[in-house]
Formats: sequence, C-alpha cells, structure tokens
Amino acid sequence: MKRRTLLATALLGTAAAPALAGTARAAAPGPSVTRAGTTTLDSRAIFFVSYDGLVNNNSFQKNALLTHKGHQYAAWYTADRNAVVGRRALGASTWSTVKVGHTLRYDDSHNVISMGVSKTDGRLHLHMDSHSDGFTYVKSVAGLMDNPAGLTWTANRFGAPQSTLDGLTLTSQFTYPQFVSTPEGRLQLSYRAGVSGNGRNALAEYNGTSWTALGEWSASTGTYTSEHGSSTVRNMYLHGIDYDRNGRLHSFFTWREQNNAVMCNSGGLTNHDTGYVYSDDRGRTWRNDAGTVVGATGTSNTVAVTDGGLVVDALNPDHSLMNQESQATDSAGRPHAIISYVPGRFGQCTTNYVADRTANGRAFHVRRTATGTWRKTEIPLALNSSQRTRLVLDRYDNAYAVLPYGRIAAASAASGHTDWTTLFDGAGLDAFGEVLVDETRIAQDGVLSILYQVRSSGTTPSALRVIDFGLPA
Repeated sequence: MKRRTLLATALLGTAAAPALAGTARAAAPGPSVTRAGTTTLDSRAIFFVSYDGLVNNNSFQKNALLTHKGHQYAAWYTADRNAVVGRRALGASTWSTVKVGHTLRYDDSHNVISMGVSKTDGRLHLHMDSHSDGFTYVKSVAGLMDNPAGLTWTANRFGAPQSTLDGLTLTSQFTYPQFVSTPEGRLQLSYRAGVSGNGRNALAEYNGTSWTALGEWSASTGTYTSEHGSSTVRNMYLHGIDYDRNGRLHSFFTWREQNNAVMCNSGGLTNHDTGYVYSDDRGRTWRNDAGTVVGATGTSNTVAVTDGGLVVDALNPDHSLMNQESQATDSAGRPHAIISYVPGRFGQCTTNYVADRTANGRAFHVRRTATGTWRKTEIPLALNSSQRTRLVLDRYDNAYAVLPYGRIAAASAASGHTDWTTLFDGAGLDAFGEVLVDETRIAQDGVLSILYQVRSSGTTPSALRVIDFGLPA
C-alpha cells in the first residue's frame, strides 16, 4: 500500500500571497465566536452512557441538527424513549416539537436519530434505532420543509414508522445512517452493512418518488499486516460523506481490523491510517487522491485496504486512533478533516483506549493544500476525553474545532491553518463530552449551532440544549 508521510507540525510553513500592485484589498477576518444565546430542546432527555457516548449526541448523527429555509430542526429521544422532532425559526428562543410514533428499543448509543431533506419534494426524512440489526424510517409529507410558515408542525405531517425505505429492504445488519443531499436535490443514505470489524459501506438514493439501492462501495476483505500480526477482515469507518459546492463527494476514513493481533495490546483500538477517497459521479465510482479509480459502487470492485494511494496520514494500530471523527470542504473544494489519537511522545503502545485518550489524546487538523499536498497540524489543546471533535469552516475558510465539552478552538486560513487557539472554553455548559454541530446553518446565516447534553449520572434524564455562536460576517 502506498503511503504518504506528512510533515510534522513544526515543519509546516506558511506563505502569504503577494498583494497586486496598486490594489488595496481588505484582509479577510480571522476566526472569532460571539455567543448569541442558548435554547433548551428538552429539560429531561434520555440519558445513559453506552460505548462511552450518548444516544442523543453521537458523532455519526448526520444530522441531529440541521437548517433549511430559515428554520432549524432537531431530533432526539425523550426521557420516556419517544422519538421527537423539533422546529424553530432561526433566532427563536422556543422549539415546537412532535412525536413521530417510535420509541427507542435499547440502551445503545449507536441507535441515534439522523435527519435529511429531499429537496426534490421538500420532505424531512428520519432514520433511527439501529445497530447491526433492523431500523425505523419515517418521512414527512411533501412540501413540509419548503413551507414552514404555512404548514403546521403537527404529528399528522409525518407518515407511519416503517422497517423499510418505502418497501426497499437494505440489510439485516444496518448501522450508521447518514443522509446527504446531492447537488440535484436527491437524497442519499449512507450506511454500514455488517458489523464492527466486518462491514461494508453502502448507499441508497431517493429521487423524490422512490428509493433505490446503489449498493456497497467498500470491501471488508484483504490482508492487512502490522509489525505485530495480520488481519483479513475489517470495516471502513467514515469521518463523513459530503458534497462540496462543485458537486464532488468527499470521504475521509479509517480502517478497523477484526483481529486484535495487529495491536501491541488488546486494550487499544485496531483502527489504523487516515484514508481519503472522492467521487465525481454521485458515489457511483470512487477515486484515490491521485484520481485513480479504486472502486465502483454495487460491483465486486470495491475500495479495499490493499488499494494503493488511499492513505493520507499513516498510523499503526497502537495509538488508539478514533473512528468517525469529522470532515468539511472549503470554498475551493479542498477537503479537511479532524482526527485524534495518542501521539508517540506519550508512548508507542496504548493499553486502555478510553483512559489513554482521556489522559493523552490530541486532535489534529488534516487538509489538502492549494498545491495538492497534505498537511497535518496538532491542535494544542488536550482532549481530556475519549470522545470526538467536530470540524466546521466559516465563509472565509477559517477552521473551527468543536472539542469535547463544547470547547472551541480555531485557526485562520491566512496562517495556513497553523495558528490554533482557544476561543471558548465551554465554561457554564456542563456538557457530557461529545457535542454535535449544525453543519448546514453556517452557510445560511453565519451562526455556529452546537447541540450538547448536560452531564448526568446513571440513567437520570438531563437537559438537551443548543448554544449559538455568531461567526465573522
């Protein structure tokens, strides 16, 4: 496997673009956040810790919070396990909520609610309650998302819960629903078929009338060998799946091996390497960083661990590299990601991934530069958590890392994203750990919305809230 070694943070240089002679141009502002207010979705949302996370606030929820045509939407489970969807006009202090006819089956933080919008017919789609088994799917009436002022927010605007996608059966081992809208307004559903350590990524697509299964696009087979041992089965964990403004579909990922023999100690994580692929034909074929086709969806030629040119940051399985972190694309369509692990300066073998990541874990910003090279910068802020960090970019391409406990660090585009500094320390939130962001709102009104749940203990319900920050205008 071809691997590209990234320069260390200390070696990263920045270059300023020369000003045009006789041209006066105002410098783009650097990153900043202005606290705008906090609203409560639910004063008593369900709370239980599973896999070190919460079911109402997990990294692979795409989206638990989204904005469309001047209104913001949120989905969660209440203390009595009901699936609820809320709506508010942007800037409003209160939310209208409706139950959608489903109750959470298990105390499993994988069983999240994810939302998507099909722009072809103005429907809201919800996919929920699945971890390597069946799922529940609910969709709204047509036009609900296009006319929020004219259509009341009531339960009869949603159809009955289904165990298929309008009759389309996908897999009996379904996990990680993520909705993404295509440039034409179709809605795609990304998911994993199979189980942890033995699974394949797949896509389905809604055209405004019906769902179609596009098929699997990543492979679980092939041999991976570390300095400790080998594994022949795995799954690809996505850091995201997103279209840029030019219609390219981007996805960063890490591999998780099934066989613990690849690790120095069984208490770590078998995750290794940060990879990257993209698609220019709506997810039908996938290319590596060099542009070589490495997989075709729905065929036997799927993206495999043995394919060349996939790895943009090489790392062995001994550092508790986290899966399903975060990604974004900038105004030029360049991909950015946040990854996190225990750096080698803290030792070359993690033995307890939760304890070691909490004690010594760090987040890193990985991005492709204008010259096509890859760079990585450590964010100089201890995670103090085993959990993940979210990444967003503002209209000026400044980068913001929303870390566990709602802390915000940022780096300016002008510095080449090397001047990371803390903008908000999370004081007063008492957030549990991992938080989520509204990926869709920033482009609409320049506000960063963060969804978090207040820390609790045992199974005592706690408040689920959204805090808003204004970004540079």
